[in-house]
Amino acid sequence: MITLYGFQPAGGLPDASPFVVKAMALLKMAGLDYELDPGGFAKAPKGKKPYIRDGGELIADSTFIRFHLEQAHGVDFDSGLTEEQKAIGWCAEKMCEEHLYWVIAYSLWLDEANFERGPAKFFNKIPAFARPLAKWYMRRRVRKNLRSQGLGRHSPAEINALGVHDIEALAALLGDKPYLCGEEPCGADATVFAFVAAVMSPLSETPYQAAALSKPNLVAYRGRMMGRYFPDAA
Repeated sequence: MITLYGFQPAGGLPDASPFVVKAMALLKMAGLDYELDPGGFAKAPKGKKPYIRDGGELIADSTFIRFHLEQAHGVDFDSGLTEEQKAIGWCAEKMCEEHLYWVIAYSLWLDEANFERGPAKFFNKIPAFARPLAKWYMRRRVRKNLRSQGLGRHSPAEINALGVHDIEALAALLGDKPYLCGEEPCGADATVFAFVAAVMSPLSETPYQAAALSKPNLVAYRGRMMGRYFPDAA
């Protein structure tokens, strides 16, 4: 059986990380049994989660997990799609992973109210005397990464405005379709759903969350994907 190394459920989500939720959705779409292991961070091949163990092989990064499932298990996540639809799906995935992710990271880790509402609780298992230092270290690391990436150089209002633009783009791409590219989910839906669900999670309150909740098609899409692949969480 495949082992997926992730974190823990949080905020009504199957996992606190949208990248782990993406990997979980891909495994479910593929019809492959797996077990979730919240440990294993020290052995992560690329120093991050998710990664999977499939037989004797370790595959790190949610996108390379997808490639592995396609190649090793003969899964076609985009069956029936045109090349244009596949390209649109790829663009939507990368907007979520390479742009919206950083907007979410800013809101969760550097906005004081959202940090206390969400990530601060992740440190509860650490001895009380060590928590302040651990929180300071992680927030400092996030701040440094955001500045290096570039988004951290913007004002909070500018960052939130960028998040709203991402949400509006996703809503426009989805339109009145049940899934991103039509009547059935495709590979990109695993990513888009994971990030839409993360935005709508009560772990944070942001202008782009309000924008997402104001889009009936995105709200219905989240509910549709949750009901199909994560009925217990739904």
